[in-house]
Amino acid sequence: MRFISPKIDYAFKKIFGSEQSQEILISFLNAIIYNEEKIIQSLTIVNPYNPGQVMTLKETYLDVKAVLADGSIVVIEMQIAPMTAFNKRVAYNLAKAYSNQLKTGDDYPFLNPAIAVTITDFILFANTDQVINQFVFQEETQKFELLDGELKLIFVELPKFNKTLSELQSLTDKWIYFLKEAASLESVPDNLGEVSEIELALNLANQATMTVEELEVVDRRGMMLQDEKGRLDYAEEKGKEEGRLQQTKTLVGRLIMKRFGEIPLAISRKIEELPLSDLERLTEEIFDFQSLPDLASWLEDRQ
Repeated sequence: MRFISPKIDYAFKKIFGSEQSQEILISFLNAIIYNEEKIIQSLTIVNPYNPGQVMTLKETYLDVKAVLADGSIVVIEMQIAPMTAFNKRVAYNLAKAYSNQLKTGDDYPFLNPAIAVTITDFILFANTDQVINQFVFQEETQKFELLDGELKLIFVELPKFNKTLSELQSLTDKWIYFLKEAASLESVPDNLGEVSEIELALNLANQATMTVEELEVVDRRGMMLQDEKGRLDYAEEKGKEEGRLQQTKTLVGRLIMKRFGEIPLAISRKIEELPLSDLERLTEEIFDFQSLPDLASWLEDRQ
């Protein structure tokens, strides 16, 4: 038995946003938003996943959107890699979900609360070990809330969750484990299967229940997302390396100035051309040189 990864947005939409996903989504949202209290009793999924439309789904359509029984709007999104202006995108999606409730001529009392649940496969908040962080409007110094919970942002950071299958106790733990590890499972574990909604979610994620077209799209989407994640990781590492290179050049320049005074242009140009490994070696070997000619000779050997 093999399962698709809920981290892939198409798969996430199928599992949590299909017409048969109401009970799944209710259980998940009660666990994540309401600390496992059964606050949500019913909801309506907006633009539910339809296998016949899977080939034409747009990125914005891949968000799962639901209207709760009290009229509250909840938008749930899976994000596997950081993106430019990610915080602005999250804020925009929440504001749009809130403001789009009103039609021309409607009054503000018709507005219902809006909640954005964002699940990330990367670390957002390095200053806390909490897996789930919730944000509302509040006064900056005295911390009392404003807007009576009209707008709320909730983040679930999967990399921070490190419990093993045998350590799962709460419903929240089991849902987060499902999100993070479903693709690595070979069967339905007993402690996950005892939650009927998670068992149903695993059935929806079972590759054996999917059409060939769905599997192809999930595979393509998964490869595209991994490629994008790899590109971002490479760009980040490249940026770190370039920053390290520049810092080392600056350090070498200061050491030479302190030891020998003004640096001749010819030597300065050769230092600029050195790779990072030679620059780092130079920061140590410079103390063995007695004069600028010694340095020039060392640089010649690197040509």
